[in-house]
Amino acid sequence: MSVQGNPKDSMKSTWRRQDRGEWTIFHWFYELLAIHPVSLDKEVPVHSKDEKVPYTPEWQLHRWVIVHSVVPLILHHFYTVYTGHNLSPFAAFVFYSVAFKLIAIHELHVLRRIGHKLGFLDGDLHERDGVPDVGVAKVVHSLVSTSSIRPIFTVLLSYRSSHAPADMAWGWLPLEAGLYGIILDFWFYWYHRMMHEVDALWKYHRTHHLTKHPNPLLTLYADFGQEFFDIAGIPLMAFFTMKAMGMPMGFYEWWVSHQYVVFAELAGHSGLRLHAVPPNTLSWALRLFNAELIIEDHDLHHRKGWKSSANYGKQTRLWDRVFGTCRDRVECTPDNINWDHKVDMPLF
Repeated sequence: MSVQGNPKDSMKSTWRRQDRGEWTIFHWFYELLAIHPVSLDKEVPVHSKDEKVPYTPEWQLHRWVIVHSVVPLILHHFYTVYTGHNLSPFAAFVFYSVAFKLIAIHELHVLRRIGHKLGFLDGDLHERDGVPDVGVAKVVHSLVSTSSIRPIFTVLLSYRSSHAPADMAWGWLPLEAGLYGIILDFWFYWYHRMMHEVDALWKYHRTHHLTKHPNPLLTLYADFGQEFFDIAGIPLMAFFTMKAMGMPMGFYEWWVSHQYVVFAELAGHSGLRLHAVPPNTLSWALRLFNAELIIEDHDLHHRKGWKSSANYGKQTRLWDRVFGTCRDRVECTPDNINWDHKVDMPLF
């Protein structure tokens, strides 16, 4: 596989070591928010493939997502109690868009700290890709678009000023949050697989696969066609499927469901040398089919695949199991997990 010849395909990342006087506002975006995937002045541990991999308990990942998704809901609740009024749709968009961004930024900070503690998959052969010199502005646009457009359509489709956070369908939430990830992953699986297997669609996806060792900032590093479906198309298909199944899917339940998905998207591109599954309230059912995804699964999708690939799911391994597209793991095989080495997922 060769992607050389087109300067836009370069994954060379040297800008962080260059003269800051030549930086643009886009370069400073990463610096001021401190969202670099690694710190240049800190060591990254390197491990051989056969060194045992530590794990993080799923309950800690649930705790992380729940706490960070509930804090904005609590603040919103206190506002409605104190003022006697609910947020307008525009105010709700602004509030939850800011919350979306702050939570994602915090996750990036936490993932970097863990990376410097544990190292990364395939680290004995290759370091993590950085934000490429030719893609500094492009990555900023994708990050801002994702954290703005998703709150826009969730507000437009499901926010009602007559419903406060306390009116959430609490009884439905555990089922909705888990089922949303599974259904979203069904649509994502087939869209993703078609992007690989259909020549007319591959041209929109190939940019995303220029990175063989991705970092969380490259989660949506892609051409516009893919960005649109990743940001809006697939979540909307999942939402309407849930509604067709009779689920309430109000704004607040959808907010929590989105936080589970975004957490998995960023962590799934982190390459952390860690056995961790995307938290899902229906994990007990996924385990019955050996269908839980781990970080290495999507890392291998990038590292070992180009137009022909495997591991197309990004929230679960269920649909790869059903349709026969799983790839064998390398470092996170069952006999290479150190269940005595627990790594905590820090809340702050």
